[in-house]
Amino acid sequence: MASQLVLRKADFFASTAQPVAVADRYPQNVFAEHTHDFCELVLVWRGNGLHVLNDRPYRITCGDLFYIRAEDRHSYESVNDLVLHNIIYCPERLKLNVDWNDLLYSQAEAGKDPRWRLSSHGMAQARQLISQLEHESQQQDALSFCLTESLFLQLCILLRRHRYQPHDTSAPNGGETLDLLLATLGNSFHTPFDLQQFCQKNQVADRHLRQLFRQQTGMSISQYLRQLRICQAQDLLRHSEMLISDIATRCGFEDSNYFSVVFLKETGMTPRMWRQRYITHFDTLNNSSCR
Repeated sequence: MASQLVLRKADFFASTAQPVAVADRYPQNVFAEHTHDFCELVLVWRGNGLHVLNDRPYRITCGDLFYIRAEDRHSYESVNDLVLHNIIYCPERLKLNVDWNDLLYSQAEAGKDPRWRLSSHGMAQARQLISQLEHESQQQDALSFCLTESLFLQLCILLRRHRYQPHDTSAPNGGETLDLLLATLGNSFHTPFDLQQFCQKNQVADRHLRQLFRQQTGMSISQYLRQLRICQAQDLLRHSEMLISDIATRCGFEDSNYFSVVFLKETGMTPRMWRQRYITHFDTLNNSSCR
């Protein structure tokens, strides 16, 4: 079994005292599974890709936000013009009297989805703060370190204020149409999504919304929803013993045969092959550990 790729502080921070740094990914390319000896925030600006975090796949696009701990394993696959920022930080170097663990991770530990979404209004404000943070973090004097940490604190508070869970039916509050559409799609695993009905309810032109969605995500609305459902199915196939026909229904596919056709097209495997792949993998690991 190949050793785990670990990204090291020395390769990303200019000094052993620097608490925070900004790594822009224009674009983010395919990247193998890895861990770090630092933590990071991931905020997606444009395009789409498959983000696999601790063995769970997420189809990501503009507004998606992740809090990545050092020990978390993640990778990027099937990327398409994916643009994001990594705000990397070393918790042990943060000096301000702040409960960083509560600010960054308390909600995740309460059983929340590790993926968050950020409203368009929040993204606009975050972009300005990240720009300031990127500039200041390049300086190497004590005052700059202090200001960098202060800007990082502002960013964390801003993200906490404007973030929402993808499956929260009450969010985003007062969001723009694209925010509302993405939130609605995130809650459309089990029931059909009616674009015409959504447009009428939110008083937006169908054609304009389709164009805006493709511009920001690089996908059509139907492609995005299909990808969300396939990611959900992948997770259930790997981590549950549900029947494939039941998984198909739970992920919004009324016909299990059609589900298998779509799954094969998107992943290159049938649902049964996907499940067997991980059963075989775990059996191999278990046998190796018993020797």
